[in-house]
Amino acid sequence: MMMVKPNVLILDDESTICKSLSFVLEDDYQVYATTDPQEAYLLLSRLTVALALIDLRLGAHDGIDILKRVKQISPKTVVMIMTAYGSIPSAVNAMKSGAFYYVSKPIDTEELKVLAAKALDQYQLQNRVEWLNEEIQKAYDVHGLIGQSPSMQQVFSLIEKVKNIDSNVLITGESGTGKELVARAIHFSGHRRDKGFYAINCAAIPAQLMESELFGYEKGAFTGALTRKPGIIELADGGTLFLDEIGELDPVLQSKLLRVIQEKKVTPVGGQQEKSVDVRIICATNKDLKKEVQNGTFRDDLYYRLNVILITLPPLRERREDIPLLVRHLIQKFNNKMSKQIKEITQDAMQLLTSYSYPGNVRELQNIIERSIALSEGDTITAKDLPGDLREERNLPLSLDANKLIPVFVGETMESVERKVITSTLQAMEGNRRKTAEVLGIGERTLRDKLKKYSEE
Repeated sequence: MMMVKPNVLILDDESTICKSLSFVLEDDYQVYATTDPQEAYLLLSRLTVALALIDLRLGAHDGIDILKRVKQISPKTVVMIMTAYGSIPSAVNAMKSGAFYYVSKPIDTEELKVLAAKALDQYQLQNRVEWLNEEIQKAYDVHGLIGQSPSMQQVFSLIEKVKNIDSNVLITGESGTGKELVARAIHFSGHRRDKGFYAINCAAIPAQLMESELFGYEKGAFTGALTRKPGIIELADGGTLFLDEIGELDPVLQSKLLRVIQEKKVTPVGGQQEKSVDVRIICATNKDLKKEVQNGTFRDDLYYRLNVILITLPPLRERREDIPLLVRHLIQKFNNKMSKQIKEITQDAMQLLTSYSYPGNVRELQNIIERSIALSEGDTITAKDLPGDLREERNLPLSLDANKLIPVFVGETMESVERKVITSTLQAMEGNRRKTAEVLGIGERTLRDKLKKYSEE
């Protein structure tokens, strides 16, 4: 079986050097040589080039500027700089600009072969790391939902189980946790993916307009209804209808939606003839619909029709182990969007991100990373690139006396010590569970479970 040779690009203003280096490397590589930087850029845009050998002095062109341009066009290409003007400062400058190595003319051919082999190893290592990162991303990424925490893995498992059935789904969770992403994941990974996915926010449209948006209307149904307009339920026939903020739906429309679910038929405003529809309904809310039912603001029969399968999304503060994974994903996303080259984030910055409480959840984290990348001047996100709110929240609240001691005795059980720390901190935080959980570095759910256990003992 014939092995495909890696592509190598040689760019030098002397054609004789291009020819001699091509001769040295052509047995092991597919060599492309040119004296014209523009032709080199064109080759890089059309080919997958593993190694580029670039002269530091190319007539009127600066090799460092060319190096930077090459890295913009083909970031993974390994670059070696060649020069007859060998000096430590120019070598350092070349390496800072992204060069893998620096060789002086006249070039030792045997040394060049060794360096080319090392450069190829570096190129293959980069590709291997990228492939592994993609595999990790696939393992913890379901249609834009990122998470390796047990709670998110449970969400992924539910999506997999329900994607090919037509039961209604209710997604609950705080604002910004990604409820619509879950709905889209269910639709686009299931058997309805070839049909439409339609979303409507029940809180964004006034009640008097929502009826016609949902059910459509016939010509002449009201002033201004000059033609027939199908509603979103009819448009979603065969596909999925996502009703966000379902708890805000007007009570009159709740009864009409219930009828659609029960009879699978829709009647437009001003119409008499029913139309059969095959629609899977997925709803989302950040409200406690059980309480809404008890308060009489949400129909209990509709609640039970919608809540066939319940998926609860945890707030970001309760799955902090997912934050580094989300940050890497968002850096890559906004690098592509803004044509940036952010390569890393400092440890201090990551600690600030993982310790913040995120009242706006994943949506807030996304805004933070987008802002940081937009304002960053280098290739690294540092703590100073992050909003001041994160640094301020890192400080202990004023109500917490850091000098107050809790007595711990020799031989006392860890469970007893933990209980003292939790109850004392809760008292210092004046009963505020969210702040207590933040100070102790645990999730609110964990704190709630432990306090419940203490009350039962």
